[in-house]
Amino acid sequence: MMSLIVGCVLGAAIATLAARLLIKRALAKVRVAERRAQGAEKLAELGAMTSGLAHEIKNPLSTIGLNAQLLGEGVDELEIDADEKGRLQRRIGALRREVERLRGILSDFLEYAGELRLDLTNANVNEAVGELVDFFQPQAEQNRVRLRADLASEALLATIDVKHVKQALLNLMLNAVQAMAQSPEGKPRELIVRTRRVREADRTESIAIHVIDTGPGITPEARERLFKPYFTTKAGGTGLGLATTRRLIEAHHGRLDVHSEVGQGTDFTVFLPVAGPNATAAKA
Repeated sequence: MMSLIVGCVLGAAIATLAARLLIKRALAKVRVAERRAQGAEKLAELGAMTSGLAHEIKNPLSTIGLNAQLLGEGVDELEIDADEKGRLQRRIGALRREVERLRGILSDFLEYAGELRLDLTNANVNEAVGELVDFFQPQAEQNRVRLRADLASEALLATIDVKHVKQALLNLMLNAVQAMAQSPEGKPRELIVRTRRVREADRTESIAIHVIDTGPGITPEARERLFKPYFTTKAGGTGLGLATTRRLIEAHHGRLDVHSEVGQGTDFTVFLPVAGPNATAAKA
């Protein structure tokens, strides 16, 4: 009888200890969740503040740009020494260029940090890519780049925001043309946009969109930081183009990969789910 009582007491003590341990763990999880929620709220507030600040800067910047333009027109009409007029025109030109550079930085920042809303529709990726290639053809020719589309023979259907997918691909095509401008004279400049249906390692199917260039390639060190905000290898670049591109693709439950060999060229590949995510679920 005594052993039974002792057993019951020990059992109750162990049960109490286990319950306390479970409660302690549950409380710890609650505290971690609260800290994460507070951190997310602070990040959201910071994002709203920085976006608001960028908008506030854009307005006076536009005023400065307009006044610089009017000032330049006024200097053109002045009857002064030609050397003096040229010096004033160069200074005003530098001011206008800096205004445009700052405007570009702000636009890229707002595009990267702003709220992303997808307007999802069922679309044929081949049609979207074909339209983009036709649109970009004059710019490619202007930069002495041979642009060609290599589209899959089958329809590649996905639920996507066509405008945002085109924007992401356009960023990659612009990067490719700028990279090939650094190629040695005489080296072929070719830009290929290819679409294919592929099977992933987990045996699911995806739509692959390749943007392939014959530029100088990307070093392994640069590839490590390629998608980080504000990292750029281009003079005058903001370093937000590729970060924005990846954000747009990941919003479609896709991914952006890069394969490059120094001296050979680069292949940026966008992977999108076949038929895309359910439009209603993705919007939610």
